[in-house]
Amino acid sequence: MFFSSPSRKNLTLDLQAAVNVSLLAIPQGMAYALVAGLPLHYGLLGSALAALLGGLAGKTHFITLGPTNATSVLLFAVFANLGLIQQSGLISETGLDLLPWIILFAGAFLVAASLLRISYMIQFISRTVITAYVTAAAFLIIANQLRHILGLSFIEGSTPSSFIELLAFLWNSLGNLSLPPLFLSLITALVFFFFQSTLKTFPNVALTLVISALFALLFERYGFNLTYLDSFDSNWAFLSLPSHSGFSHHWQTILWSSFAIALLCLLEGLSIGKSLSARFGKRIDTDRETLAIGLSNIGCSIFSGMPASGSLTRSSLNVNSGALSCFSNVYTGLFILAGYFLLGDLVSFVPLPALATLVIFIGASLIKARQIQTVSRATRSDATTFVITLFVGLVFSLQVAIFVGVITSIIFLLKKVAEPEMVEQGYNEDGELAEISEKTKRPEPEVSIVHVEGVLFFAAADLFYEQIRRVGEDENLRVLVLKLLHAHHLDATSVLALEELLDYLKEKNCHVLLCEIRRDAFRILKDSGVLARINRKNVFPHTVSNPTLSTAKAIKRAKELVAGMDAKVTIYSEQSKGSV
Repeated sequence: MFFSSPSRKNLTLDLQAAVNVSLLAIPQGMAYALVAGLPLHYGLLGSALAALLGGLAGKTHFITLGPTNATSVLLFAVFANLGLIQQSGLISETGLDLLPWIILFAGAFLVAASLLRISYMIQFISRTVITAYVTAAAFLIIANQLRHILGLSFIEGSTPSSFIELLAFLWNSLGNLSLPPLFLSLITALVFFFFQSTLKTFPNVALTLVISALFALLFERYGFNLTYLDSFDSNWAFLSLPSHSGFSHHWQTILWSSFAIALLCLLEGLSIGKSLSARFGKRIDTDRETLAIGLSNIGCSIFSGMPASGSLTRSSLNVNSGALSCFSNVYTGLFILAGYFLLGDLVSFVPLPALATLVIFIGASLIKARQIQTVSRATRSDATTFVITLFVGLVFSLQVAIFVGVITSIIFLLKKVAEPEMVEQGYNEDGELAEISEKTKRPEPEVSIVHVEGVLFFAAADLFYEQIRRVGEDENLRVLVLKLLHAHHLDATSVLALEELLDYLKEKNCHVLLCEIRRDAFRILKDSGVLARINRKNVFPHTVSNPTLSTAKAIKRAKELVAGMDAKVTIYSEQSKGSV
C-alpha cells in the first residue's frame, strides 16, 4: 500500500495549502504548455495528474510534481530540432503522436532507477551542470516568448530551435513588430510587479491575468487587435495511448529525449526535495520519490499530460502554506482537475501577450546570479563545465547540453574521486576515548570541533552536508568549529552545501567557526562570496609558522560565544575511507 489515511489534524492545513498551490499551478500549467508549444489543456492535465499521482505514490509534502520550465523548454527544443513546430508555435500532429512515447519511456527509466535503487547516483552529477542547463533554458524561454510580446510569427517551414537562432529571428523581424501587444505586455508587467510588492501572499499570477484580460477588452473596443489563447473542450475524452507507428519511425529520438527528460526530472525533483526537507531537519526517501516521479510521468503519457518533475515554486508554496503530509498534493491535483473542467471556454479571454509576459518573468527567475557566480568562480573545473554546458545549450540544443555537461563533470570527477567517512569520538563514563552513539545526548551547552579530512568535491558534498548536519541536530550544540586544514578540492557544489549548512545551523542558534583554512580553500570561499556572508570574527586562516594558532583562536572565540555557560568541548574527526 502506497499511503496511509490522513489524520484530521493535517486535513485543514493540507487543504489550505492545496488551494494556494492550485491557484498558482493552473496559470503556470497553461504557461508551461505555451513554453513547450502544446495546447493549453496538456499543461492543466499534466499539472493535475502529476500532483495527484505524486501525492499517492510519494511519501513527502516537500515535492509537488508538475510541468516545469526546464522540462517544458527541453520538450520544445526536441520538437523544434525535428522540425515539428508549426508557424503558430504549436507542436504538429506528428509531434503530439510522439509525445506520449517520450513521456512513457521517461517514466519507465525513472521507475527502473527506483527499483534498482540507483537514484543516489545523481550525487555524481555536479550542480554546476544543472545551473548551466537551467540558465540556458531560461534564455531560451525568454527569447521564445518575446515574439508573442512583439506580435511576431514564425515563417512557415523555418522554426528556430536554439537561443541563437531565436535571437537572429527576433533581430531580423523587428521591423514587423506590433505595438498593441507590446503596450499590453508593459501593463501586465506593471500590474504583476504591483501585486508582488504589495500582496505577496495572494495568487498574483491569476490576478494579473484577470486584470490584463480586462485591459485587452478595452484595447479591442478602441480597435487594437490582440491574439488570445485558444479555448479547449473540457471533457473526459483525454486518453492518449501511444501509437505503434510513431515509435517505429522515431524510436531513436524518443529514447534519446526520454532519457534526457528522465535525468532532468530526477535531478530537478530530488534537488528540490532535499533542499526543502533540509530546512526542517528532515530527509526524503530518494528511491520512493523517484518512483513517484516515474509513475506520474507514466500517468501523464496516457492522459494527455506533460513531463512531470518537482516544481520549485509550487513545492515551496506548498511547504510555506503549512502542508503537513503528501495528501496536500493529492488535493492539489483534484483542485486543478476541477479547474480543467471549468476553464475550457474562459481561457479564450486571456491575451497571449499577457501570459507570455508572465512566462518571461518565470524564466528570468531561473537565472540565479549568486549561483552562477559561485559555480563560475569556485574552481577551474567548475568554470569549464559551466561554460561548456551553457555554450552547447545556447548554440545547439538543451538535450545535447545536459549530456555534454554530465560527461564533462564526470571526467573531472574521475580525476579526484574520493568518499569521506565521519568518525565521531568523545570520552565515555570510564574516561576512555570512544565512538559516540547517534542517540547520545549531551547536557552541557557544547562546543564541537570537527576535523574535516579528505576530498570535498561535488560527489562528496551531499555526504559532507548530511554528516555535519547530523552533528548539528544535537539541541545542546552552541558552537561548531570546522577544521579545514585537510579538506581538499572544494568546489561550487561543496561551497553551496556549506552555505546551506550555515543557514540550517543559524536557524538552530548554533554558531559556525572556520579554522585552519589553507590558502587555496580560503581563495575559493572568498571568490565564491561565502566569506562575505560570514562574520569575519568567525574565520581563522591557517598559519604555517604556527599551526596551532588558528585552532587556539577559534576555541577562544567559541568560549566568548558561550560565555556564562559551562561548555564542554568534544572533538570529532573526518577521515578518508581506508585511512588509519
